[in-house]
Amino acid sequence: MDGKLRKNIKIGALVDIVLKKDQRTGKLTRGHVKRLLTNSPSHPHGIKVMLVEGDQVGRVQQIVDEA
Repeated sequence: MDGKLRKNIKIGALVDIVLKKDQRTGKLTRGHVKRLLTNSPSHPHGIKVMLVEGDQVGRVQQIVDEA
């Protein structure tokens, strides 16, 4: 699922994000959402979140289906 809409992202969801330092390479980091940092309903580069794992901050590229 797309990470550009805030309504699609829930606390605790498993997501792939791009950290600020990895924006040039596009390297993805996987983790669980701790906090939503973007207040607007959408963002063209992805909603900014903080992960539970290491308090890393980045923009959601993809929401992983844990089924």
